[in-house]
Amino acid sequence: MSERLGFIGLGIMGRGMAHNLRKAGYDLMVWNRTAARADSLRAAGAQVATSPADLAANCDVIFSCVSDTPDVQAVILGDQGVIHGVRPGALVVDMSTISPQVAREVAEALAAKDVFSLDAPVSGGSEGAEKGTLSIMVGGPADQVARAQPYFAAMGKTITHVGPSGAGQTVKLVNQILVVVNMLAVSEALVFAQASGADLEKTLQAVGGGAAGSWMLANRAPQVLNRDWRPGFTIDLQQKDLRLVLEAADQVAAPMIATSMVFHMYRTLQQSGLGAEGNHALIKALERLAGVTVGGSAPA
Repeated sequence: MSERLGFIGLGIMGRGMAHNLRKAGYDLMVWNRTAARADSLRAAGAQVATSPADLAANCDVIFSCVSDTPDVQAVILGDQGVIHGVRPGALVVDMSTISPQVAREVAEALAAKDVFSLDAPVSGGSEGAEKGTLSIMVGGPADQVARAQPYFAAMGKTITHVGPSGAGQTVKLVNQILVVVNMLAVSEALVFAQASGADLEKTLQAVGGGAAGSWMLANRAPQVLNRDWRPGFTIDLQQKDLRLVLEAADQVAAPMIATSMVFHMYRTLQQSGLGAEGNHALIKALERLAGVTVGGSAPA
């Protein structure tokens, strides 16, 4: 018998992920705090639950993708949370990016109800969520990873079981360190190229295919050149993840020199009201310091 799926959280990432589960033909129920965001899923054939607990009572595998650690605690463990409706033997898969420690605590609370769980944060931005090409980092028991594999395959391209509960979140934080420090490098390189009078388009063509090439360079540098700040991932959400990185790194005494620098650069942009822009707008902090605008003549 096929399992019925539930999806909680239909924001910039979750909506595309839920749609891909429907496109794959799965029986789906959804819930979102802002009810109107479920309209497109309802039109696609999904049912809409009245609460996370209601959704859990009607589903075998429950996915969640919400903004922050307190949101996960609310939708899974809160008064109307999954834990109050979920049935023994069900599987809860949290695909948010949260504290590794809280991920383990949520897993323990669900296990006490004879419910399985995985932490499976994702990378790839809104583009990956829409196209079903996300990278998914999974923590939890191997048999439950195998159970969820067909559903992960509908949402992502690279699915990696990285260890026990909480390990998925740790690896996601590794991912975020690489993303933001890479964007800092892209930003410095483009500001230098602009200040030096280089042809920016030809510069990207020259370096993109060599050792300097990266996903951030290929996907975000063209947006910078076009002054297109539409988010694949917003500064505000990136800051939430970097806060998690710095907290987790403090617990293991790992130096986060460049990451903490990026965190504070993003903070200056948030103070200027730019938190809803894409994380590639990091370059604006450097442009202000340099007095140049990449692709232009004055800081934006």
